[in-house]
Amino acid sequence: MQVMAMLPAADVGRAKDWYHRMLDLTPVEETENGDAWFETGGTKFLVYGSAFAGANQATAASVAVDDFEATISVLKSRGATFEDYDFGDELRTVDGVFTTPEGDMVAWLKDSEGNILAIMKPA
Repeated sequence: MQVMAMLPAADVGRAKDWYHRMLDLTPVEETENGDAWFETGGTKFLVYGSAFAGANQATAASVAVDDFEATISVLKSRGATFEDYDFGDELRTVDGVFTTPEGDMVAWLKDSEGNILAIMKPA
């Protein structure tokens, strides 16, 4: 079994540009109607045209990285803005980063279509 993410986009071309510029990803396949399959770390995800893009207010996909600080720094240098959350004692980011008591680190950003992505490093 393999899990794949499906990310809606109001403008697939704009989304393809964003994923290339921010994450250095290029579509591995494009459908007849212009949707784009990407692959990273052995996992595929589809960016597809939808009028419902950006409607989800929860994390749509997570990307695990080895060097969290370097990845965040690179993304910021490319123009990424990380979200700040304050859910009281349950979850509060500091400078866009949430660190669990166990040492997991997570930062959330939105793609060009409003999908919320998590950049994370497990402890």
